[in-house]
Amino acid sequence: MRWTLVARRWACLVLGGALLMPYMMLGVLVSGTLGRVGADLLLPIDVLVFVAVLPVVALTGLFLPLRAFEVSAAEGLLGVRIDPLPRRARTWAERRRMAAWFTLHLGVGGVVSGVTLAIVPFAVWSMAVPFTGDRLGILGQGTPLGWWPLGGLAFLVLLVALVHGAGALLARLAPVLLGPSPSDRLALAEEQARTLAERNRLARELHDSVGHALSVVTLQAAAAGRVLDRDPATARIALEAIEQSARAALEDLDHVLGVLREDPQARAPQATLADLDELIRTSGADVTREVGDLSAVPAVISREAYRIVQEALTNAIKHGHGTVRLAAAVREDQLSIEVTNAAGAGGHGGGRGVAGMRERVGLLRGTLHAGPVEAGEWQVSVRLPLRSGV
Repeated sequence: MRWTLVARRWACLVLGGALLMPYMMLGVLVSGTLGRVGADLLLPIDVLVFVAVLPVVALTGLFLPLRAFEVSAAEGLLGVRIDPLPRRARTWAERRRMAAWFTLHLGVGGVVSGVTLAIVPFAVWSMAVPFTGDRLGILGQGTPLGWWPLGGLAFLVLLVALVHGAGALLARLAPVLLGPSPSDRLALAEEQARTLAERNRLARELHDSVGHALSVVTLQAAAAGRVLDRDPATARIALEAIEQSARAALEDLDHVLGVLREDPQARAPQATLADLDELIRTSGADVTREVGDLSAVPAVISREAYRIVQEALTNAIKHGHGTVRLAAAVREDQLSIEVTNAAGAGGHGGGRGVAGMRERVGLLRGTLHAGPVEAGEWQVSVRLPLRSGV
């Protein structure tokens, strides 16, 4: 038994008894008004009044915002940890648990406080009576006084045992009544899963957007450097592509930071397949397009498919050469995307590009193939069901 923990739990029980006192005094006043002989107002220990005020205590716990106070008392004095509740409006199930805890805290605390007030003075008197005598006249004539200190000590031991048991009871029930219910824990787990999924999505978006922009900037800067002296017009086009790619990357970065800050004004609209022309234009690559009507693609799939095309183009720019062929169409309730170009000397791959595309495709329950299709060619081929349930 750790005596410091017992002392803190004793303080928590006494706190419950102190909170019960206004209810008891009100009960005594009502009892006296109804003509019943009540207990002393300064020491209201009437058992019937105690039982009668417990429903009032429960009603108080049902409506008053007492949880923060009770959680602080439980964690600081009982030595238990109370898990947080989901961020939402108070439910009636939570209110009922709070009312049950508040009633238990005040009820058990009131009993322990009353017993403490009764036993401690009695134990002190019992230990002193062999030396001071029975000056109060409580004991009869001829009563032996030598055994009373042992009786007082026994009562103190029983009091400590009562405090230890009552404190352990409150410590066991506090996480159950003040903490989240099984349904609350499920809601917290779902919220954490959504947060993790959002962070993963943001990481993929940053990788795809910034990686694409840096690839375009590197390619176009190299091209501009080669033709700057003999073809200033081409160099100017390359510099414009660098400017557009950098601006697009900054906008995406602002969007991601806006999501992290939970700042609605900082969140830019997310790009979709409707923005493919702008993506191709700012990439600076030579792209031939075979893009059908994509208006039937759901918004969620359209956003993810845009990022897949962006990463596939980045892959083609970084690791391949020559004209890039982009084909996108809806066939039989599936979105089909193919990005093909000539493979470079080192082939495609490396980094997080293909892995990021595979994660996106997996979340959309689609299929992805990234690899050689013919001698010297590399293709990223994606099939996304339009009814993926995402």
